[in-house]
Amino acid sequence: MATLCKNCATPLVFDPTTQKVVCPTCGSSWYAEEVESEEKKYKTEKPVSRSEVFGVDEGVKDEFLDCYVYTCGSCGGEININGSEVSTKCIYCGSSSVVFSRISREKAPEFIIPFQVTRDQALNLIRHRFNHGMFIPKEVKNFEPTAVRGIYIPFWLVDAKHFESDIVSTEVRKGKNHYETYYFEKSGKLLVRNLPVDASLMLSDESSQRLEPFHFADIKIFDEDYLLGFYSNVSDIHVKDLNSAVHARVSEAFRQQVLESVQGSNQKVVFYNSETLIDRDLRYVLLPVWFVTYNFRGRHNTIMVNGQTGKLVCGIPWNEKAFTAVIAGVSALLTPVMALLYKYMVFPLITTLLESKSRDSGKAAFYLIALFGALVIGAFSAALKRFRRVKKQLQLSQSDSIFNFMKKRQG
Repeated sequence: MATLCKNCATPLVFDPTTQKVVCPTCGSSWYAEEVESEEKKYKTEKPVSRSEVFGVDEGVKDEFLDCYVYTCGSCGGEININGSEVSTKCIYCGSSSVVFSRISREKAPEFIIPFQVTRDQALNLIRHRFNHGMFIPKEVKNFEPTAVRGIYIPFWLVDAKHFESDIVSTEVRKGKNHYETYYFEKSGKLLVRNLPVDASLMLSDESSQRLEPFHFADIKIFDEDYLLGFYSNVSDIHVKDLNSAVHARVSEAFRQQVLESVQGSNQKVVFYNSETLIDRDLRYVLLPVWFVTYNFRGRHNTIMVNGQTGKLVCGIPWNEKAFTAVIAGVSALLTPVMALLYKYMVFPLITTLLESKSRDSGKAAFYLIALFGALVIGAFSAALKRFRRVKKQLQLSQSDSIFNFMKKRQG
């Protein structure tokens, strides 16, 4: 239900710039904690699902999803809310509607980080990013968003202790071309505090983790009025899923530290035994994210913007023809340059070293050849790694999971 201005009865919205709840009509403003309304005290009976009313015959597939139906406090229109949504906008009059009864029935969030980045600021950040890409098509630079949604994502803040023992293999050079494999045992514990774990099944963990970090110095006690003008979800993950997500993240962090502590090359964890103990004092918090969708060549692309820091999470379509042409041109230019460099600088130096009577001349020539080859291979590998990372980010931006998460929000 909408929270109305006590001066003119216009639905209120939360303004990220002033960090206050404001009235768009008369300009009145209050801090969220100061707003009092009958709606906050209002409680409805628990909605009854279709199956509870009509029953479902055995063997008959239920083709309908259970929905909760609420009435807009401004125009009286009925709003259908999916099972994981807390707040929405009326699809008829556009008023901000906060479903307080839904919050009261579910476990209410304990904390919230309010939006600090406005809608216009989020769009400006995206346009600025798009305007600084050599291979970004003109249509993308001049994109028009098909949807912009400010959504509070549910997270659990977790404290945990992680214990693990690893056996790590590493290769150590012995002589010119000989390597020996050594094995090390590493064990220890890792303590984590305030680890944010995405509590929404509809949004992939990979997507939500790219939004980090959030700065929890700005955290506030939850108040429904921070949701005014925005969308939000409630936690819908099972405890088992939460435990698995925490274990996976802290295990990855522990093993990364283990691998960095072992000298040599080609380090691998070949065996491990681990256990993660999660503190029962879990904190339920809503974190702000802007979702911006635009279409390019028949495909939807969704950009996420951290609603607190402005960090962008996106992959950007690129002009493949222009990219290929530039790579071909650079290759055509560098090939003769590298050939001349080798012919007139590297090769004569190698020849001089080989003709030298010095005992280490052969070794020096070998190292020079290896260095030259490493430079060429390194440049190619860096370009390939960059290409794969950009492609991965683009696949994430075009994934159906993010698009469907945003699309569920009405308005």
